[in-house]
Amino acid sequence: MSDLRTNGPVRVALVGATGLVGRRVIEIASAGDDVRILGIARREAPLPPGARMEMFVSEPSKWGEVLDAVRPRALICALGTTWKKAGRDEAAFRAVDQDLVLATAEAAKQAGVPNMVVVSAAGADKHSKALYMRVKGETEEALTRIGFKRLDILHPGLLRGERTGDLRFAERAAIIAAPLIDPLLSGSWERYRSIDATLVAEAALGLALRRAGGRFTHDNEAMRRAAREWRRHGETGEAA
Repeated sequence: MSDLRTNGPVRVALVGATGLVGRRVIEIASAGDDVRILGIARREAPLPPGARMEMFVSEPSKWGEVLDAVRPRALICALGTTWKKAGRDEAAFRAVDQDLVLATAEAAKQAGVPNMVVVSAAGADKHSKALYMRVKGETEEALTRIGFKRLDILHPGLLRGERTGDLRFAERAAIIAAPLIDPLLSGSWERYRSIDATLVAEAALGLALRRAGGRFTHDNEAMRRAAREWRRHGETGEAA
């Protein structure tokens, strides 16, 4: 990984620390010395065992002040809710998946954070008839206009992994069926194949430290490549 710094831990802010990908990011970063995670949340929540990080708890309106004080090298955004948790209300859903994501990104940009990595979704499209995909697509377009030096947008398919305190019966059923369904998804449907949340988290960490500027979108295969680079660096301690 040619642009990963090796002269000490890099400070990376994380919002969405209690979700599936966010928790994996904490676990992976805590197992090494490359990254120091600075979590920002609106309420206290249990952290993964062995977590080595700082957690700042405040109202979202104050997150900009936190970012300005800690000055991280990058921001990883794994914020997101579900249609059910939002009470099947569009405004409540947008308040998290769009409004809070964009407000946090704006605050990070104003604080001088050059890099942002955001976990979106395969199939995100501002013209989609499906609300979830349409909101994701609209949010991606708005993030592009904010003007980060580097913006990495992750498009995972169905996320595999154990969610803390969240049964999501239908999603669990889909995960169980994934080994049978994935091979049937080809062509334009291939992007919806399942992917382990650990790979997404590894990719997010590696991409957060990239120096090259630009806007990049990563499908499952691109995230697997980024995850492999992250692990290779961890094993060798040297740039790939």
